[in-house]
Amino acid sequence: MGKDKDTEKREAPGGQEMAADAGKENAAAKPAGEDPKPQEEGSEKSPDNEAPKKPEGDGDAGQNTKAEKKDPRDIRLEEMQDRLMRQMAEFDNFRKRTEKEKSAMYEVGAREMVEKILPVLDNFERALAAVPEGEKGGSFAEGVEMIYKQFIKALEDAGVEAIEAVGRQFDPDVHNAVMHIDDEAYGENEISQELQKGYKYRGTVVRYSMVQVAN
Repeated sequence: MGKDKDTEKREAPGGQEMAADAGKENAAAKPAGEDPKPQEEGSEKSPDNEAPKKPEGDGDAGQNTKAEKKDPRDIRLEEMQDRLMRQMAEFDNFRKRTEKEKSAMYEVGAREMVEKILPVLDNFERALAAVPEGEKGGSFAEGVEMIYKQFIKALEDAGVEAIEAVGRQFDPDVHNAVMHIDDEAYGENEISQELQKGYKYRGTVVRYSMVQVAN
């Protein structure tokens, strides 16, 4: 038994040393400065842990966007109205252009017809000029003259008019000079004789007057 007591005495200091070493290891394992106490309830949270705040006005903006969004039927109606207005404008332009083209074609056709009629009118004038003086009062000559006057009246009503020549100043826009003479009885560039009568149709020259110019 005595031996056992001595053994306990020798082992006791070793056991204390082992306990001291274990305490040191635990102290080394704990981080420095760590608060051993748990966080109390109701304490303030770190700003990093706070939930993000909702921006003000987001709800109102969403409502306004929904309110401003148009009905698809209204959009479709506006598109159809715009298309209708465009088509009406195009049709109006087409109508005006067609009327202008028809009018131009009518003018061209009428001028061509007048050009074909003018030789007949020239023959009427030649026939009247060829009637002898003794027969000018006869029924045949008067009948021809009446037909000639009726023909002239019909052409005038259609817009055909004769170009004045004799006694007028030469105008290259309406006269065609084919002869020139020197005569003191006439002024400078004055038309002394008309060889073939010229005509206009609605202000446009159909046939130039063929004339003789003095001086």
